[in-house]
Amino acid sequence: MLTLSALAVAMTVMAETREITSPDGGLKVTVSDEGGKAAYSVLLDGKVCLETSPLGLVLNFADYSQGLKMGHGEGQKTIDVEYSLPNIKSNHVSHKASKMTVPFLKDGKPAFDLILHVSDNDVALRYHVHPVGETIVAVVKEEKTGFMLPNGTTTFLCPQSAPMQGFARTSPSYETNYTLDDETGKNGWGNGYSFPCLFKEGTNGWILISETGVDGSYCAGRLLNAGGNLYTIGQPQPGEMNGVGSTSPSIPLPYSTPWRTLTVGSSLAPVVETTIPFDVVERKYEASRKFEYGRGTWSWIIKMDPSCNFEEQKRYIDFAADMGYETVLVDALWDTQIGRDKIEELARYGKTKDVALYLWYNSNGSWNDAPQGPRNLMDRSHARRQEMAWMKSIGIRGIKVDFFGGDKQPMMQLYEDILSDANDYGLLVIFHGCTLPRGWERMFPAYAASEAVLASENLHFSQGMCDAEAQNACIHPFIRNTVGSMDFGGSTLNKFYNSDNNGGSQRRTSDVFALATAVMFQSPVQHFALAPNNLYDAPAWAIDFMKQVPTTWDEVKFIDGYPGKYCIMARRTGNDWYIVGINAMKETLKTTLSLPMFEAGAQIKVYADNEKLEGRVGTVKVNKKKELKISIPCNGGLVIY
Repeated sequence: MLTLSALAVAMTVMAETREITSPDGGLKVTVSDEGGKAAYSVLLDGKVCLETSPLGLVLNFADYSQGLKMGHGEGQKTIDVEYSLPNIKSNHVSHKASKMTVPFLKDGKPAFDLILHVSDNDVALRYHVHPVGETIVAVVKEEKTGFMLPNGTTTFLCPQSAPMQGFARTSPSYETNYTLDDETGKNGWGNGYSFPCLFKEGTNGWILISETGVDGSYCAGRLLNAGGNLYTIGQPQPGEMNGVGSTSPSIPLPYSTPWRTLTVGSSLAPVVETTIPFDVVERKYEASRKFEYGRGTWSWIIKMDPSCNFEEQKRYIDFAADMGYETVLVDALWDTQIGRDKIEELARYGKTKDVALYLWYNSNGSWNDAPQGPRNLMDRSHARRQEMAWMKSIGIRGIKVDFFGGDKQPMMQLYEDILSDANDYGLLVIFHGCTLPRGWERMFPAYAASEAVLASENLHFSQGMCDAEAQNACIHPFIRNTVGSMDFGGSTLNKFYNSDNNGGSQRRTSDVFALATAVMFQSPVQHFALAPNNLYDAPAWAIDFMKQVPTTWDEVKFIDGYPGKYCIMARRTGNDWYIVGINAMKETLKTTLSLPMFEAGAQIKVYADNEKLEGRVGTVKVNKKKELKISIPCNGGLVIY
């Protein structure tokens, strides 16, 4: 017994540890090799964010999750990252971080380097895997990266659906309802959770877990519960892509894996304001031209498939021109219900109105049964490039590609190929029925936005979703929209989701709510769910606001809120600040806002609702304290600018 105790003490003494701290010293990551296993823990201001959590990879020829020894690496260094990116939440980013590489050996030979990037509220980590002798290719069978959350943590998670289910067997497409304030230890519907994943760590604060830097050389991941408070990285499900392709990515060696990211904070401000998905990635190639973002309309959300005809799309071009918008999205079935010759005519007509077109495409391939056309054009290089050349020749602004087939490596390659070809032909790309963007705004010049959320179409199809619109809208600014542009297609001013505005699913939220979400939901390209009839049946003040609302921003600030309950935030473009709020709670939200972004004595415009959700607009003078008392009823909104 004494010998065993001495051996245990010796092993403990022999364990190596390395520490890296954020530039402000508040965030600390500790890495160890105790017991021959790589592990890490995270503290913020002395409070535990992550308890000791596993690290490592299992390759097809080596198990790099055990029998490891930490090698000698360089100490931490401070880096400054400066870049401008007009299509994310903050146009100009000045990012300071600490960086450190921790080598791990197995049997005395290099296995992988753990690369750590730590800013004041963010941790990003990745593995750089080394060749072994003449072995210069590998298959990543499993990733052991885990996240051991403290006791008392609650979860705000989006369950991932099983593959080949739902409409036309198109799942998973990151379109399920979140579970809010739930306990740990669950695994969604049995398939884990879609990134990003938000956790509330008792009274200590919040942690957002996600990934970035995924391209066609790897697969996208998900979060799996490994029992209790431990969550781990999971690879795609075998049934995705109709069973085609491996769930395990194959990689050349040496190779650096995508980044796993953590954003931590005592409040939700670091989560809402983080730019870590873009800070640690780089542009893969230069843009073929200066891409133009902006606002547009689309008929499908209100009027569905029958509206995809020549006359109705021409009417929407006129409507977009009346609104001062730049684009119209021509949705599914244009190939059969309009035809190519008439699309060319629409494009020419739009040009006379300074309105360009986006065209919808099916991603195609063998991965689902979605019948909508155009099909069989985006999944093959020659057909795709020929199609894009035609679009460029007639002045099409961009494409919306729908119905993808999961997160396996071949599907990630398809995303990258579409984005690469689109850049060659000067087309912007919006993805729908798709995976989460993972740093793509910075990586791929032609990337505009992704859906990857239960978006506005579900409001058309379900009264239940209309009833829950405010609750869901109070989730997205804290989770989905924190890590990438979100193409929601909302801000409806119709009372009903049908062409006559008098039947079908009924909107429960106010007009001011619609204006607030136009600012709250970030995407550089916005096709709002407005209709030509709104020019005369919606309040003039609402239409006037929607005519001038921006879609690109210089800065974002979290003010107050709680996922699923309410949200108040601010965005800045140039010198103009927009403060917006929405409320999903039954009781009216009453609070006093601090408005340091405005000068005392300044005149600001306020859009607000009364208890009957009747919107009103007024002008208020900012007082000396720069404070304003506000109230937002259930399903109501607030806009200040």
